[in-house]
Amino acid sequence: MRARWSREQMTVAASRQATEVEEVFREAYGQAVSTLVRVFGDITLAEDAVQEAFVLASDRWAVDGIPPRPAGWIVTTARHKAIDHLRRSARGRELLEELGTIKEADEDQPGQVVVSDDRLRLIFTCCHPSLRTEHQVALTLRLLGGLTVGEVASSFLVTESAMAKRLVRAKYKIKAAKIPYRVPKEADLPERLRSVLSVLYLIYNTGADDPDRSGLRHEAIRLARALVDLMPDEPEAAGLLALMLLGESRMPARTMGGELVLLADQDRSRWDRSSIAEGQEIVRSCIRRNRPGPFQIQAAIQAVHCDAQSFEDTDWDQIVTLYHQLFAIVPTAVVALNRAIAIGETEGPNAALEALEEVSSELDDYYLLQATRGAMLQRLGRNKAARSAYQRAADLAPTDRDRRLLRRRIEGIDGGGTP
Repeated sequence: MRARWSREQMTVAASRQATEVEEVFREAYGQAVSTLVRVFGDITLAEDAVQEAFVLASDRWAVDGIPPRPAGWIVTTARHKAIDHLRRSARGRELLEELGTIKEADEDQPGQVVVSDDRLRLIFTCCHPSLRTEHQVALTLRLLGGLTVGEVASSFLVTESAMAKRLVRAKYKIKAAKIPYRVPKEADLPERLRSVLSVLYLIYNTGADDPDRSGLRHEAIRLARALVDLMPDEPEAAGLLALMLLGESRMPARTMGGELVLLADQDRSRWDRSSIAEGQEIVRSCIRRNRPGPFQIQAAIQAVHCDAQSFEDTDWDQIVTLYHQLFAIVPTAVVALNRAIAIGETEGPNAALEALEEVSSELDDYYLLQATRGAMLQRLGRNKAARSAYQRAADLAPTDRDRRLLRRRIEGIDGGGTP
């Protein structure tokens, strides 16, 4: 029995070690790749070297333990791996000789802005106008956040195979067009801002959807602050920071015992009031600038939610008005879906269902549309139809937590009501 227990302890320890290494991977991947891309100017070389460094880390740390500065260990090891790769080829040896002058030449070009943060630099370089917007966002998510292809695909609501092809095309375009990895000129920064903001928001949302990736949320907020410092006259950058802060303020109440808690049921005393105050002050500053944009409007919507003492006390009329403004700028099906939810609170579930029909063909396979439909049908007492919608939502849901929440909703429907 003692020997078996020892083996069990070893298994648990190995599992814990693997989890810790995976956490380091999630936190350090973007830093390591962005540093190597700056130094060597080659995406594939950077990715391969970082992957090799993590493979080595998995073996070595299992024996020696995780070092005090794991991210620094990964960057140093990956750099050595990259140099080893370059030394094996004649072109690589030439590049090594040039590296010392390339860095200084890139950073000293007139009209350029020195972006000291390698990860923010990587976002801007990947958001080159020669790339299609969806390629810019997908590639940066993959490189900066270390997300799997499947996770990036989920952010875009496309299949994994489609996203894999998109990433291959983006890398090929960079290589074929010889897009340089350098800080853009100051005049070029606004041109790339929209894609940069989208990247940061998707990084934040990826962390919001997965509690094990909270580091992505914190990294997105940190980078958003750096972006505001870099471009203080761009209200959309400030709007994105406000949106993240207001979303982050509710994170402590979003789960209970590992299970999702809907906004209507959240304990608002657990909301982070300091983040709310900072986010709302930024929103007020944006309003004074009178240059509204999508992220500013979304932040304003969240500010209204955070200002309410309860779900019932929420100013839903103002939220509907803001969603109308947002839809006028960004007429997407997802915005229309969120507007329909707000309409359900002001005009009732029938009006919400009518609004949902306008986007049902486009979002029929999106689990949140089916979950919203189920909620509205349940409010109307159409319990059979509500169960069917909830079940379809559960079948489409991307995570076990979402599925468990939807099953609880199904179980909460009584046996009465109309079909």
